[in-house]
Amino acid sequence: MKESFYKSSILPIIIEKLPLLLGTIFIFFVGWILINITVNILKSTLVKKGADKTLTPFLGSLTNSLLKVALIISLAGMVGIKTTSFVAILGAAGLAIGLALRDSLSNFAGGVIILIFRPFKVGDLVESGSITGTVKEIQIFSTILTTGDNKTIVLPNSILANGAIINYTTQLNRRVDIVFGISYEDDFEVAKSLISDFISIDERVLKDPAPFVRVSALGASSVDITLRAWVKKEDYWAVYHDSLEGIKKEFDKSGISFPYPQSEISFKTSIPHS
Repeated sequence: MKESFYKSSILPIIIEKLPLLLGTIFIFFVGWILINITVNILKSTLVKKGADKTLTPFLGSLTNSLLKVALIISLAGMVGIKTTSFVAILGAAGLAIGLALRDSLSNFAGGVIILIFRPFKVGDLVESGSITGTVKEIQIFSTILTTGDNKTIVLPNSILANGAIINYTTQLNRRVDIVFGISYEDDFEVAKSLISDFISIDERVLKDPAPFVRVSALGASSVDITLRAWVKKEDYWAVYHDSLEGIKKEFDKSGISFPYPQSEISFKTSIPHS
């Protein structure tokens, strides 16, 4: 009985719908491949046209998502699902998913804000919280950074859009700040002259604003002398390290020492009364 029912009712339906089902599966895979090819062509075209490196990955990801959603809706119509009902169901599901994935939507909104207000772009060196790195790509939900030691960091866009960001790349010049602590027994005027002479012969140091060399603090065990010198942003780290090493050598030649932290302890002796 069951076998005859299967042959008389279910099997004809399967045979009838099989070509449509196979065709839908075929179109799905072909469409998926074509979408990937289209997105790659879009990215390549944008790069060749000189489009902003920050905008290209974002547009590629957004186009990829929209086309794949459109493909799924089209295939649903092919297999007999009413697209109006499907869109309504999709909308209701989207609301439920949106509530469940509100953090992801926040990251998407953060990506849009980053692209509109441009606090940074691809290639910029930025700092957010305890993380510092070069921006490699801005995607729909996240931004990819590469650190100085070649680690890849993926940061949610909402954190970057709503948090404090330090961009080290936007300004043409940066200021090198170094503090040298010398002994109280050493002549700080001599130390200042050594620092000024050393920094004045470095052609990478800008003349305007002029370098600043002054006593900045009288510490517990040292007299602190601060050097502030303006350089081009690409020369910052080279000037910083060269100044540290060079001025240390000049101090050694002149007998100026870097004191160790010291503590003075005094004892009180009480004499017993006879």
